[in-house]
Amino acid sequence: MSFFAPPKKKMMRQTVTHSRKCRLPQRQSRRTFQERLIWKLKVQSRQRKMGSHRVRLRMKSSEIEDRSTSTGTSDISKCKEEPPMQPHPKLFPRTWMGDRRRSFKADWYKIHPWLEYSKMSDSAHCYACRHFSPPNSTDTVFDSPSGFKNWKKATYKEGGFAIHAKSERHTHAMIAWKDYQRAVTSNETLANVLNKEHNKVVQENREYIKTIAEVLLLTATQNIAQRGHNESADSDNKGNFMTILETIANHDKAVKKRLTSIHNAKYTSKTIQNEVLGCLADMVRSEITEEVKNSEVFSIMADETKDVKKKEQISLVVRYYFNGAIQESFLHFESAERLDAAGLTEKIIHILESNGLEYKNNLVGQAYDGAAVMSGKHSGVQARIREQAKYAFYVHCNAHCLNLVLVDTVKAVPEAEQFFSLLEKLYFFTSGSYVHPKWLDIQREMYEGAPRELQRLSDTRWACRFISLRNIMDRLPALKRVLQDIAQERNGERSIEVRGLLAQLDLEFIVHLVTLRKVFAETTFLSDMLQSSSLDISKAVDLVESLVQTLNDFRQESFFDNLWDEVLNISEQCDTAIQPAAKRQKRLSSKLAESFVLTTVGQRETEQDKHGFRTAFFYPVIDQMLNELNRRFSNTNCDMMNSIQALNPKSDAFLKETSLFSFAQLYDANIEDLGHELHQFSRILDRKIKTGMQRPDSSVELVQLIEPYKEVFLSSSDCKIAVAIPVSSASCERSFSTLKLVKTVLRSTITDERLSNLGLLSIELRRSKALNLDLFVDRFAKNVKNHRIMLL
Repeated sequence: MSFFAPPKKKMMRQTVTHSRKCRLPQRQSRRTFQERLIWKLKVQSRQRKMGSHRVRLRMKSSEIEDRSTSTGTSDISKCKEEPPMQPHPKLFPRTWMGDRRRSFKADWYKIHPWLEYSKMSDSAHCYACRHFSPPNSTDTVFDSPSGFKNWKKATYKEGGFAIHAKSERHTHAMIAWKDYQRAVTSNETLANVLNKEHNKVVQENREYIKTIAEVLLLTATQNIAQRGHNESADSDNKGNFMTILETIANHDKAVKKRLTSIHNAKYTSKTIQNEVLGCLADMVRSEITEEVKNSEVFSIMADETKDVKKKEQISLVVRYYFNGAIQESFLHFESAERLDAAGLTEKIIHILESNGLEYKNNLVGQAYDGAAVMSGKHSGVQARIREQAKYAFYVHCNAHCLNLVLVDTVKAVPEAEQFFSLLEKLYFFTSGSYVHPKWLDIQREMYEGAPRELQRLSDTRWACRFISLRNIMDRLPALKRVLQDIAQERNGERSIEVRGLLAQLDLEFIVHLVTLRKVFAETTFLSDMLQSSSLDISKAVDLVESLVQTLNDFRQESFFDNLWDEVLNISEQCDTAIQPAAKRQKRLSSKLAESFVLTTVGQRETEQDKHGFRTAFFYPVIDQMLNELNRRFSNTNCDMMNSIQALNPKSDAFLKETSLFSFAQLYDANIEDLGHELHQFSRILDRKIKTGMQRPDSSVELVQLIEPYKEVFLSSSDCKIAVAIPVSSASCERSFSTLKLVKTVLRSTITDERLSNLGLLSIELRRSKALNLDLFVDRFAKNVKNHRIMLL
């Protein structure tokens, strides 16, 4: 390295002076000529070597510059997302500049944070100007490919880094860089700002649609109308939907802004309402169908009725076992143009297929009323469905059967039929505008608590007549007093009618009242239980057998003795004569004077005493009801019920092979495997009971016990079938009550689809209130096209 060291300045000046003036300094003149020649030759050789070295350095730097100019330096930042490249090597390359070797200094990074250094080209660049300069500005050396390399002038006050930092172009670039850093720190880049604004708009739109859905869901579950007759801005009554929405807008600025906007995307039209209601109802249906599919087997219940427009509406309900309980879920209202068996069957199959239910192998039961078009063995609805679903066992609604038992019993006993006709007359008389206030005032005077009303008798639900019998029996003294007060007014036709009614409130009336109240009290309990959605068919058998046993106990003399004491007690409270007035002796025809007459049609006399009432009325009513129960509940349905008793833990036939095999054969079960599983399950059940487990009380609890072992006991499906078979079609009857609330006279133009959706949301109230509205918005955005607002 000493060979390339430059000579001292004094010697260089002396050499230049000697070459120019051809003379040597005084100190060198004292040297010998030979010494001076040797020194001169060394200096020239040294100068030649120094010159070749500088040429090589210039050539290398030019190559690097050409390379960086053509391709650009690749070891510095390439985009604004990358930070400035500021390496810190131990030594930076040193280059001869002027009188010394100079290099880049790492301390300059602290003074000028915008600096970045390229090892490849040994040059400095301005990070800010390279990435944040205005588009049409002129380039400088700091943002050129070659970069800044003059380290001698780098720290000059009027050059290098300082002059570049004062330039207007660099100032603007630095401002832009700082703004970019601030935006990145707060995540406010242009893309993020746009994305954030988009998300804000989407979130506002979603909240607004959720508000629309909540209002419609409220009106649907409360069975109130949504639309008004006039929903224009000038209307005083825009309907429930718009009124509730405007009330919300008074407390929600976002909703108010949307409703008062000049744009059309308010989403309050009838079309949007139908779409929203459709999405909400579809979510409920999807939940029901998923439960049915998980349950594997299910039954259907169907019934039809006329709405306010005289249009036939079919109600379809599915019954299945899910999550440890029996479920009866409403599925659909469907209008029926044809009421024949083929038309009704087509509608039912269409509803099942549209909801994706596999009915050909998984439908195990069907329940309808006893109408011929539904229950026909050869061409009825149940027969046609069984042609497509061979396991769909038909069950005649047991609640209807019990109702028919009561109807036939009353018709078979003339005194009972006349008694209910008299009750109907009393109801209409006390409901009149003149009599009704007096009837209420006398009750308040004689009894504590709220006054009672006489009930109108239903022609279809005879079990409900128990309420009418109970109210008359509890308020008979007050009823008789009202009639007596009005009879004394001598007010023309009303007085005559009252006297006729009073004449019939005698001892015979009280006997009929007490007897029928006792009988109907027992049948009402059975009727209520048969209408329960959680009742399984094995329990229904127990309840029917219990009613038969109770009626047999009524025939004991001790029971009638107690009943007679109650009759005498009520007669005393009402001042009713216990001994009837003597009647005129009827004379026999002269044609029968020489004959011995035992009895004559229409002239048989009945004794008005305890024995006479027991034989002429009490026993006929009890016997007739027992006969009807045995007839109505001893058909194929009860054969199925008796077989299912093998799965009832409280039955004597529990787990008996004979009963269980007859039931399993209906569903093509493997009898041999079932026999082995039956013995194994019996041992498991006995072992669990010995360990302290409580014995199952019903078929549902048995299913809960065996379900964890369904992989082992294939017969667990038979247990599910047993609890899935319907007992009655009362759930369809209950849906008709909702139908009357939804489709009223003022809402008679509602479409069938909207009616079905509103009915589903109202009947399945628990599911409707549990809906996830965020999922609803996603479903609404995907299913409904042509949105004016962004929801995703």
